[in-house]
Amino acid sequence: MYNDLQNANPYAAGGVAGAVATRNKVLRNTYWLLALSMVPTIFGAWLGLQLNLAAMRPGVSTIVFLVGAFGMMFAIERYKNSSVGVALLLGFTFFMGLMLSRMLAFVLGFSNGASLIMLAFGGTAIIFGSMATIATVSKRDFSGMGKWLMIGALVIFVAALANIFLQLPALMLTVSILAIAIFSGFMLYDVQRVINGGETNYISATLAIYLDIYNVFVNLLAILGIFGGNRD
Repeated sequence: MYNDLQNANPYAAGGVAGAVATRNKVLRNTYWLLALSMVPTIFGAWLGLQLNLAAMRPGVSTIVFLVGAFGMMFAIERYKNSSVGVALLLGFTFFMGLMLSRMLAFVLGFSNGASLIMLAFGGTAIIFGSMATIATVSKRDFSGMGKWLMIGALVIFVAALANIFLQLPALMLTVSILAIAIFSGFMLYDVQRVINGGETNYISATLAIYLDIYNVFVNLLAILGIFGGNRD
């Protein structure tokens, strides 16, 4: 009889309660590692500015970025179940900081560049906080967004690559606006995946959410530079 009651009540068997505890642990570890990943990002950005990586030719920097980023992401997923995955993730965020220095150098060329960077940082924090809150409290299932968000990301990726050669300001602005919208949606999608148990590895979850934040910040900063940059 006792065994029958256990099977009928998942909380008694620790089923649902255990699943909730696991999800909370993954979410907590994800947020902790996400916060930690900002340290190598900031250091990488500072070092990139000191090394003047902005002087690197656009075509060369694009190749370095694509090879480095996708190579390291593959390695992170390969070792995501060990401490090596954490080290690789932190190395990846350092590399992304180095690549970010090109955009930072451009914006710092404005007299109000530092203010624009802080504004972009604050705007990104507000967007992430809003999306994470919606993902946490909403009863709606956002898993269906995944396919459309991925299609949108591929479209802007191709458009961004094309604009390296086309150099069209209107296309750059369009890509940046769409990227902010798409990766804000990814924030909602990726956080809810952890909350709903769709993602159980905190290293993979951190990588996904970090990329969402990074892309929103970079594109928001680009728009602020275009419309708010002051050369005086």
